[in-house]
Amino acid sequence: MSEIHPFKGSILSRHTSELGEGPTYDAATDTIWWFNILGRELHELNLATGAARLHALPFKASVLARIDAGRQLIASEQGLLIRDVTSGAFTPYLELEPAHMGNRSNDGRVHACGALWIGTMGLKAQNGAGSIYHVAKGVVTRLFTGISIPNSICFSPDGATGYYTDTRIGDIMRVPLDPATGLPVGEPSVFVAAGAEGGPDGSVCDAEGHVWNARWGVGAVDRYAPDGRHVARYSVPTSRTSCPAFFGRDADRLLVTTAHEGASPEELAADPQAGFLFDLGISVKGRFEPAYIL
Repeated sequence: MSEIHPFKGSILSRHTSELGEGPTYDAATDTIWWFNILGRELHELNLATGAARLHALPFKASVLARIDAGRQLIASEQGLLIRDVTSGAFTPYLELEPAHMGNRSNDGRVHACGALWIGTMGLKAQNGAGSIYHVAKGVVTRLFTGISIPNSICFSPDGATGYYTDTRIGDIMRVPLDPATGLPVGEPSVFVAAGAEGGPDGSVCDAEGHVWNARWGVGAVDRYAPDGRHVARYSVPTSRTSCPAFFGRDADRLLVTTAHEGASPEELAADPQAGFLFDLGISVKGRFEPAYIL
């Protein structure tokens, strides 16, 4: 039997995001970054000082990756851009899909080799409108297509396994990778089969190879062993949990973004913490996110 843990954590941010997503932690500055995709916001929280900043965006964006001390890679509905950390100015970098396709970015993560996996989806989550791409040193390769809501992108510690899902289908998939490039070297197979309540959203993989998955609609983060066994569930006090991330100076803490997208007025009234950023209040053996290599 898997373990069920009640919420014993705390609130990191009370700013309400319609669709909180894409959290990441920059160890060099002790800063958490995350997005409110539909609200076109980028959030910044410095843990050492407690200073919080909201950066209004001119587009919907969902993923941030460190390049170096002065630059960040941003995935958005306008493709990939480079953000200047000091000024907040954007420079176009790469187009993922033509604008006329009407898609936006969604879940993504950087592989240990410095390549980005990034998923796209329709602005109205149309069936099969999205894809998952591999981006390495400016070269874009489409890996998987016909995906409605790409999520759960993460990688094993040795870089030899990639994970992803189409939340609408519900299976979390795994695929063997070349650790040197982050490109698939075999066909995907089912890691965790669909069928449970809610839907698999964002994931991270810890230093022991366990996958931590936010369960949309359930208010939980699930932990899976490398063989796909469900090990534990950690409750979150709001139902639309979207994406976890390791944080802290030793990557030994776990946070999760949440949302209120699609909630009725009655649901919002009953769930006043929807859209907050939470610290699960547990000790984990996490890993820092790699930088994207230009």
